[in-house]
Amino acid sequence: MKFGEILRELLEDNDITQKQLAADLNLAPTTIGNYIRCFREPDFAILKLFATYFNVTTDYLLDYQPAITKDHKEDALLRLYRSLPAGYKDLLLDEGKLLVRHALKERAAERGE
Repeated sequence: MKFGEILRELLEDNDITQKQLAADLNLAPTTIGNYIRCFREPDFAILKLFATYFNVTTDYLLDYQPAITKDHKEDALLRLYRSLPAGYKDLLLDEGKLLVRHALKERAAERGE
């Protein structure tokens, strides 16, 4: 997956517009558009800025998966994902995104937001 595709997915998953992202990061909206359309790629400083903003790793932004995992549960989840047919993998990812959104809403509610 290209950086622009990943950035677009992050914007959609977090319900953020390109314009909002540009304003939040003090970047030109055209710069964000160029990243999303894969006309340009960010330098290291901007890449780290995106990683911090979206709370993801630079590896995630670059679509780089090292051959290691963090713990047993992550290994189990990866094994489950790899054992599924393609259509079910998409379903698992969609359901996982829903769970994350639900958890974020619960955390916000707990903080009184």
